Amino acid sequence: MELASNIFDEMVSSGIKPSLVTFNVLIDGFGKNGDMSSALHIYDKMLFLGCHPDVVTFTSLIDGNCRSGQVDKGLRLWDEMYVKDLTPNVYTFAILVNALCKENRIDEARDILRQLRWRDDIVPQPFIYNPVIDGFSKAGNIDEANVIVAEMEAKRCKPDKLTFTILIIGHCMKGKMNEAINIYNKMLAIGCAPDRITVNSLISCLLKAGMPNDAFKIMQTASEDLNFGIASSRRNVPIRTNMDIPVAV
Repeated sequence: MELASNIFDEMVSSGIKPSLVTFNVLIDGFGKNGDMSSALHIYDKMLFLGCHPDVVTFTSLIDGNCRSGQVDKGLRLWDEMYVKDLTPNVYTFAILVNALCKENRIDEARDILRQLRWRDDIVPQPFIYNPVIDGFSKAGNIDEANVIVAEMEAKRCKPDKLTFTILIIGHCMKGKMNEAINIYNKMLAIGCAPDRITVNSLISCLLKAGMPNDAFKIMQTASEDLNFGIASSRRNVPIRTNMDIPVAV
């Protein structure tokens, strides 16, 4: 970034006004390097030279602050966007939601997520919803996790493999084993192939819950239909039954 910064300074000293793209690239680069002081310096110079920031500018600033652990500054920039009549894009949502969830500020992330309901211009992706679904699932609020999934489906955003895995484990943790099996079957029905983590997690939880017959059915499905190579014999089950997933029984 030092070379890029030097070239930028030469441009300005030579009377060449940097473009919006130039400012955005520098702000994003400094932010990703954790140098928010330099990123904000470029932003201030941007305003001084009469170049108006756009959603990319603010998304980079929010991302940089969140990477540096300054999530509250990211939230203030989020509010500032609206003051400047700029609307967050799908990546702005994803960055801030993920940062809030990492700090276990799930309710605040949920509030941000609710704003997607009125954004017909955004085609949401599962990576926006998954951290919040995971947060509520781990907190034991599986009902709210299910509500969020219903919201994402209403926005024509299909749950992905991670969404289903989170839901399966979340329902198992609440002792809702039949619901977990139904979610697994729905996953297969819509053509979303589970991975070994999904399958092994569900089997382990079923065994812990005293449901060996259901666990065996899942093993058979994984072996025959998903080509996981899981042994079909009850005597030879290469499944970790001590996976660290607490199951309410």
